[in-house]
Amino acid sequence: MPFITHRGQRIHYTVEGSGPLVVLQHGLFMDAASWTANGIVDALKDRHRVVCVDSLGHGLSDKPAEARLYDQDQRAGDLAAVIDDLGEDRAAVFGYSMGAWMAVGLAKHYPHKVSSLVVGGWDLVNGVPKTPQGPLTFDLFMAFARATAPALVAWVTPDIEPAMRACFETLGQLDGAREAVLGGGFPVLLWDGAQDPYHAPSQAFAQAEGLAFLSSEGGHVPAIETPGAETIAALAAFLEG
Repeated sequence: MPFITHRGQRIHYTVEGSGPLVVLQHGLFMDAASWTANGIVDALKDRHRVVCVDSLGHGLSDKPAEARLYDQDQRAGDLAAVIDDLGEDRAAVFGYSMGAWMAVGLAKHYPHKVSSLVVGGWDLVNGVPKTPQGPLTFDLFMAFARATAPALVAWVTPDIEPAMRACFETLGQLDGAREAVLGGGFPVLLWDGAQDPYHAPSQAFAQAEGLAFLSSEGGHVPAIETPGAETIAALAAFLEG
């Protein structure tokens, strides 16, 4: 059960398989194990060394309340430190939702660490969608999550909630995302569920910039929890391509 200590925080990750390194970074409220539960680890581990990272605030990693520890450059540094800990120079990086924001952060702050990039369930230009009343706040987001996906947030106790608030609020750090993704010199795939609010803007961005785009079934959470055989095959093919 590997851990690293980076910037004073313990970061947990798992490793399966052998071959070229692939780092999978989960979204808000999920953890490293979610990539095994949805079948993606099993699909990749025969030909790749698959690493699933518990983001700061999640899983077995530390859960500090201090907001600055969740800044994009700090969490991108966590991913770079995991790649270094495994003795590799770079990795293919798959991120979903918050994890995609982190993966874009890695491309921004450590582009030499990225061999290819999947940005899933995330609008890398505009970030979190707005509501008719204005920006989506953490309190509204938590209320929606508790009403629509209670199992996903059942582990968020009052003492952990400040860490989740910090995770959510730092998602507004978007400067340089477009340049990092387009100028990194590595293959990029954008991926969204067809019912996800991120789907339309991400697809438009992909078309405008000549990037590959994968559309799968479902909304934001179902697209990652139950991606389906065709979607998993397409993600694996991107790695091989």
